[in-house]
Amino acid sequence: MPVMHTLTHFRLCPHSRSIRLLLAELEIGFALVEERPWEYRPELLAMNPAGELPVLALEGGPTLCGAYAISEFVSEEMKGKQGGTHGAPLFPGSRVERAEVRRLVDWFHGKLNREVTREILEERVYRAYRSDNPGAPDTTILRAVRANLRYHMSYISYLAYDRGWIAGDDMSFADLAAAAHLSCLDYLDEVPWDDFEPARDWFARIKSRPSFRQLLSDRISGISAPEHYADLDF
Repeated sequence: MPVMHTLTHFRLCPHSRSIRLLLAELEIGFALVEERPWEYRPELLAMNPAGELPVLALEGGPTLCGAYAISEFVSEEMKGKQGGTHGAPLFPGSRVERAEVRRLVDWFHGKLNREVTREILEERVYRAYRSDNPGAPDTTILRAVRANLRYHMSYISYLAYDRGWIAGDDMSFADLAAAAHLSCLDYLDEVPWDDFEPARDWFARIKSRPSFRQLLSDRISGISAPEHYADLDF
């Protein structure tokens, strides 16, 4: 019987999505358990005192908390293994090239998340689900983060045009992290793809990978994805 790990996630959590992509790329079997991150349930806090997603419970092993810890653990675990895994390595290349991958992972999971993804999810998704629903989204916040998104799209376009992939010649966890955030924003129809062609072409490539299929089938109640969301050719 194959090993089956359990990933606690939320469908539009970008950090969770990056780990779903990572595990799928490496052909590591896992089951999904959905959690509502805005509820801070005791059960989630018992697994991760930070109350954050994702959480990966390894079958017969430890429970790993957060995209950083999970990606690094899996990277170490896959080193030297032959056979069963056919996906791309997470942190390819030399020491300097791997440092660039980590820098960009931090950019997307840190800077992009703080300046764009987290705020859009809070205003357009989380607030609608909260028991103390605070009302309509704050349009001032949305205008600011949409302006921030254009800055980040310019940077992604520059990286995608200048390199084969986001961090270099090979696909890496930096691509998965960036794609995880943009896929969440794309579900909400927030990404101005037509203004950033290199980013759009790069996203179309990664969106077409088998690891992306499960993400493209995700839906949440009350918010419909745009028609192009699941279209591999936009």
